[in-house]
Amino acid sequence: MNIYVGNLPKNTTEEAVRSVFSEFGQVTDIKLIKDHFTGELRGFSFVEMPSRDEAQKAITALNGADFEGRSLLVNEAKPRQERKDSGRRTRSW
Repeated sequence: MNIYVGNLPKNTTEEAVRSVFSEFGQVTDIKLIKDHFTGELRGFSFVEMPSRDEAQKAITALNGADFEGRSLLVNEAKPRQERKDSGRRTRSW
């Protein structure tokens, strides 16, 4: 199950996130999302747990929990949707 984790401190590490979630079961992947241009963490990540039951327990326990001084937002990740064209036109010189 893919889990969205928001409101992370910008200086957190994959190891810190793994440590918290592994208390509830096996963690197979963690993706800390970084800004495309600056490389800085954007304050959210995705955690993959193969067991739906363990993932639900982690979501219930960690949503709103304190993590490095911040209140986590934890829920089941929604499938990524295609972005629609914003209607902007680019100039072709």
